[in-house]
Amino acid sequence: MENLNKLKKEYAEISKKLADPEVVSDTQKLQELSKRHSELKELITIYEKLEKLDDVIEQNEKMLKTEEDEEILNLAQEEAEKLKEEKAKTEEELNDLLNPSSGAKINEIIVEIRAGVGGDEATLFAQDLFRMYTRYVELKGWKLNIIEESRSELKGLKEIIFEIKGKGVYKKFKNESGVHRVQRIPETEKSGRLHTSSASVAVLPKARDIDIKINPSDIKLETFRSSGPGGQNVNKVATAVRITYLPTGLSVASQTSKSQAQNREIALTLLKSRLLQAQQQEEQKKIKTQRKEQIGTGDRSEKIRTYNFPQDRITDHRINKSWHNIEKMMQGDLDKIFDGLNEKL
Repeated sequence: MENLNKLKKEYAEISKKLADPEVVSDTQKLQELSKRHSELKELITIYEKLEKLDDVIEQNEKMLKTEEDEEILNLAQEEAEKLKEEKAKTEEELNDLLNPSSGAKINEIIVEIRAGVGGDEATLFAQDLFRMYTRYVELKGWKLNIIEESRSELKGLKEIIFEIKGKGVYKKFKNESGVHRVQRIPETEKSGRLHTSSASVAVLPKARDIDIKINPSDIKLETFRSSGPGGQNVNKVATAVRITYLPTGLSVASQTSKSQAQNREIALTLLKSRLLQAQQQEEQKKIKTQRKEQIGTGDRSEKIRTYNFPQDRITDHRINKSWHNIEKMMQGDLDKIFDGLNEKL
C-alpha cells in the first residue's frame, strides 16, 4: 500500500526528531510531534491489519473454489463471513481516524446540562438526563467527574458541568447538544396534568494546551468566596475563581475545589474547551454552507429530542425517528440512539 509506505516513512522521521535534544527542550514542539507520532502509529497498525485481513480473505476464497469436502467448505464459509465483518469494522475505524470531524480520536469531553422552562420539573428532568448519561458511562467503563453543580430545593439540577473520559466518547456524545424536552406527569402534580419541560445540553471536546493557546493579557482573573458546601473555610477564604476572556466577554467559574490553584486550572480548561467548541462550530459552518440546516452544532435554541413518558417514546426530531421502552433508555441504554444519529447525521 502506497499510503502505508508514506506513513511509515513519516513515522520514522518523527521518531528521529523525538530523539533530538533540541526538540525535547521545546515543550510545544515535543507535544505536537508526540501527538502526530501517536496518530501515525495507530494508522499504521490499522493499515497493516487490513493487509493481513486481505491476505487471509484471498486464501479463504481460493479454498472455497477448490475444496470439495462439505464440512471444510461450511467452516470456510463461516470464516469468510467473520472475516468480512472484521474487515468492515476495521475499515470503519480507519475512516474515523482519517476523518477528524467524526470525533473518533477525541477521548475527553465536557458536558453541560442546564434546566430550562418548567420550574422545578425542569430541574428534575435535568437530574434525570445526568443520571441517564452517568449510567451509560458506567456501562461503557468510562470515567465521569463533576466539575460544577447547582441543585434546586427538590434536589433537582439547576446546572451541572462534568467531564467524561473514554475512547471515542466525543463520537458518541457529539449529537447530544441542544434542547431536550420532556412530557410527563410530575410527581409533584396532584391533579394529574401532563407537563412539558426542557433542559439544554452542551457537549464540548475537552481542550488541551496544544489545541487552544490563550494570551495571558486576554484574560481577567477574579477570586471570590465559594457559595457551595465545605464548612466555615469556604466562606472565609476566596478559593473560587472566575476567568473572563476579554476579546469575547466569555466568563467561566469554578468553586468545586478548596484549592484556588485547582479551581483556576479547572476554569481555564473549561474556558479553552468552550473556545475550542466555538472554533470548531465556525469551521463546520464554513464547510457546510451548502446545507439547508445546521445540525448538531450545539445551538441550544433547537429542540432536538422529546421524551414522552405517557406514550413510552423518545423521538429525535432531527432524523424523525422514535424509540420505545423509555425507562430502559433512561437507565443508560443509549447505543441505539447514538448509533442511529451517527449514521444519519
